[in-house]
Amino acid sequence: MPRIRFHLNGVETDIDADSDCSLLDILRGTLGMTGPHFGCGANECGACNVMVGDRALAACDTPLWSVAGKDITTLEGLGSMEAPHPLQRAFIAEQALQCGYCVSGILMSAAALLKRNPAPTSDDVKAALDRNLCRCGAHGRMVRAVLRAAAEMASR
Repeated sequence: MPRIRFHLNGVETDIDADSDCSLLDILRGTLGMTGPHFGCGANECGACNVMVGDRALAACDTPLWSVAGKDITTLEGLGSMEAPHPLQRAFIAEQALQCGYCVSGILMSAAALLKRNPAPTSDDVKAALDRNLCRCGAHGRMVRAVLRAAAEMASR
């Protein structure tokens, strides 16, 4: 098996694995990252989204070989209980989550948006979250939360 190297949440990671294995399988099964969730397995729901560089990417259908040498961020690398990311604080303040299954993928999509565009409009946020499915109906609160986080980040 080839060795694949990448940075995971800021830490250099070197793994022996089938290079065609999905990134999601490696993140959850091998590396113990529970943030990305398996949803559809076909890049349709966003539950497994992670950030690769400054883009949200579905980990379920991303082969491991394609992330060699790249920076990957999962929910675990976004913030912590002691120091939550502004998005995490805003989602709590806006009550923008219910069951929580989709939220890690939505947070990663939002974080990627804010990395590329620190002052998004409501339409920008809606477009960035468009591929993330949520059955709880908290979309309006999620958009408000992303805009709230952007404002907090801008005021620093």
